Amino acid sequence: MTTRAMAKDRIYLYDTTLRDGAQTQGVDFSVADKRLVAQMLDQLGIDYVEGGWPGANPTDTEFFADPPALTGARFTAFGMTKRAGRSASNDPGLAPLLSSSAPAICVVGKSWDYHVETALGVSLDENLDAISETVEAIVAAGKEALFDAEHFFDGFKARRDYAIACVNAALGSGARWAVLCDTNGGTLPHEVERIVRDVSEIAPGDKLGIHAHNDTGMAVANSLAAIRGGARQVQGTLNGLGERCGNANLVTLIPNLMLKPELAEQYETGVTREALATLTHVSQQFDDLMNRLPDRHAPYVGDAAFAHKGGLHVSAIRKNPDTYEHVPPESVGNARKILVSDQSGRATILSHLSRLALDHDADHPRVAELLDYVKEREAAGYAYDTAEASFEILARRRLTGLDDYFKVETYRVAVENRFNALGERVTVTEATLKITAGLETTLIAAEGDGPVHALDQALRKSLTVYAEPVSDLRLENFKVRILNTGTEAITRALIESIDKDGERWFTVGVSPNIIDASFEALLDAFRFKLMKWAGVRKPS
Repeated sequence: MTTRAMAKDRIYLYDTTLRDGAQTQGVDFSVADKRLVAQMLDQLGIDYVEGGWPGANPTDTEFFADPPALTGARFTAFGMTKRAGRSASNDPGLAPLLSSSAPAICVVGKSWDYHVETALGVSLDENLDAISETVEAIVAAGKEALFDAEHFFDGFKARRDYAIACVNAALGSGARWAVLCDTNGGTLPHEVERIVRDVSEIAPGDKLGIHAHNDTGMAVANSLAAIRGGARQVQGTLNGLGERCGNANLVTLIPNLMLKPELAEQYETGVTREALATLTHVSQQFDDLMNRLPDRHAPYVGDAAFAHKGGLHVSAIRKNPDTYEHVPPESVGNARKILVSDQSGRATILSHLSRLALDHDADHPRVAELLDYVKEREAAGYAYDTAEASFEILARRRLTGLDDYFKVETYRVAVENRFNALGERVTVTEATLKITAGLETTLIAAEGDGPVHALDQALRKSLTVYAEPVSDLRLENFKVRILNTGTEAITRALIESIDKDGERWFTVGVSPNIIDASFEALLDAFRFKLMKWAGVRKPS
């Protein structure tokens, strides 16, 4: 006799990146950006992709005029319930939604009696009528209706019967979903679960959703608590984007639902295991598109999410990684990293060398020498746990006699503050390099916005023999830290680089002179790129 597997509850994923995410400080989507993000979400397996608010701004209006072709996700328009005193057919805000090509429309409406009476200035009954009539108009237009109950949890705590009446007004008029919104992000998980459970005893749980903001750092936890309480739709954004502290991070929420056994046994999503393995790439691709630095410590997808530091710890990981990592890194498209630092033991060095295809016997004298040298360098201020590219150059140099590709004979940086031809005071930085590359020795000068930029420009002009391989190298970030104070202060410079392959790497330089430290890190950045070009290493 076979036991029939228990059916899992379907959790529907609703992404609001293209609207909520656009409210993030410093984020401004173009129409092309919106189209690309929508396709990324569709390929990932998201059920609903909210495209924005047609009619609210030129970008959204243009986007909805030519919507992306989605294969699985339901393209959704966002707006608000009709105004009191107007009919649904005569409301200027509702008209662009109803006439859009989106098959689903999500409207936001008040569910807190205080906001209804003070912000809207209408009666509680008028607000209920606005919800009902708006939903009815959406259904009559042949579209799926969703209702976002704004400030629902505050409204529930203030006046339970009215908050629930708002939900019932939407569902009773034909809404597929009523989404309970923690709009100011102030509700805690135990409250969310209790309130959602209460509502699900009155309204069908498979018609309830959760939209959590992250003002207390609880948006993902609140979303999971709502699911436990009975909600079956979850709204969130890529990488947790959104106004103030952001929204529930779908990049964290999805693997929690799929990889944590107690959740995976009860629930399923539209994301396949194959799509889940692209999650790290999706997260980083989105950050690149937004010109934002990825959070290295982001759960699941961050560069440091599966990074380990410390000799004894690393020895144990090599034998049994399951005891130190809660999920396999490759399940989300990430990779284990063994960091090299002054805490490193031989196991760390061996692990790192193995990953670089530089396998050496544990008792090889060069391994011990490399370990001692790394500790000596870290004591002087280097940080190889962050600057793995500089460590790789160092290791290959000492173990295999890596070619440096070019040699800097001399360099000079001059900074001049002067008046230009317009009588404006300007600062000009010029770098002069004398470099030997191959059989050529060149002396080149270049100007830049500052010392590092000027050196970068001069280096590119000097390396004529390597012009093409370094053409796509881009310096993404530059940080300087003073390691000690006083007249003999030591400076550490860290440079982050990226190329057309999308690979990022970090290099480090240390010196009492800030320009020397920066130039050392810059040289390593170029040498790492040339290692890739020469086939010394494979792109990660």
